[in-house]
Amino acid sequence: MIPLVDLKRQYLSIQKDVERAIQNVLSKTDFILGEDVHAFEKEFSQYCGVRYAIGVDSGTSALELAFHALGIGAGDEVIVPVFTFYASASTIATGGAKPVFAEVEEDTANIDPDKIESLITKKTKAILPVHLFGQPVHIAKISAIAVQHKLHLIEDAAQAHGAEIKMQNGEWKKVGSFGEMACFSFYPGKNLGAYGDGGMVVTNSEDLNYQLRLLRDCGRTEKYKHDVLAYNCRLDTLQAAVLRVKLKKLESWNELRRSNSNLYDKLFNAIGIKTIKIKDFALPVRHVYAIRVKKRDELAQYLKENGVASGVHYPIPLHLQKAFSPLGYKKGDFPVAEKISEEILSLPIFPELQSAEIERIADLIKKFYD
Repeated sequence: MIPLVDLKRQYLSIQKDVERAIQNVLSKTDFILGEDVHAFEKEFSQYCGVRYAIGVDSGTSALELAFHALGIGAGDEVIVPVFTFYASASTIATGGAKPVFAEVEEDTANIDPDKIESLITKKTKAILPVHLFGQPVHIAKISAIAVQHKLHLIEDAAQAHGAEIKMQNGEWKKVGSFGEMACFSFYPGKNLGAYGDGGMVVTNSEDLNYQLRLLRDCGRTEKYKHDVLAYNCRLDTLQAAVLRVKLKKLESWNELRRSNSNLYDKLFNAIGIKTIKIKDFALPVRHVYAIRVKKRDELAQYLKENGVASGVHYPIPLHLQKAFSPLGYKKGDFPVAEKISEEILSLPIFPELQSAEIERIADLIKKFYD
């Protein structure tokens, strides 16, 4: 079986370094906000090209704390793409604000910048673009809208560790460095994944950095002194130690993902299979490799019968999820997202995936449609 993601292959390639890092934490017994957490925060902020990074226990917590730090809550609205993972919108709602869904682009499945401005009301406080599947959104257009309407801009970069955007001067800049804050997930299957849950908020704001550190650690300024009502959602030292090992490999792993995706693209273009379009301004990290096909579910079953795993990111757009039914959306409100959700299929993609495996997958898909 060719898995969708193979964490075992990755582990074997870094086993000694990971075990050494974990043993180091065990020897020091600094399990909560230990040395590796502070070191990883510094290294990750430098990697993203920002001043501060605040480690938390999940990507979901990263989003929750970001909204809290900005004071976004009851009576406020946040614009978010309708085609993304549940947490992008649920974290808005659980904080008391209202997620306002925006349509996505047909060719990328990312939020459509041209559909944002019409959604802005007096209650709108922020825009949350999602760099879906590891491909950056058109941040220049979205940033301009946020500035014009004096809105907060928070990047959901949970799938885009290391992705880059080309600036007007020709230089490339990493995602996570455009908004007031950006939120990352270190779920194990991510391009930079922990061995459990983990997340990060990054920012250039000294004030937000201070607030986020309070919010993640019980509002504590010193032991048993709590200045604000807050949460307990710290990044574990053990996870930070693992992530420090992996961060050193991230650039090479992302390049392998791009190479594997380019081979997929070449093979699928030759047989007329629709793929996700890569924009000229974007250097993606190919967290998910997705195609658009007819008879999607039948193809998935055929691949499974022939030893190939696949997945669907995502089968139900957020406006049709039961959890968001109180918002009053209905089927037909977002035709592009609905069409994508019926056709999209994720194929195996990870750095250690071999060319022969990719060729086999493409050949199976060709046979299915012949």
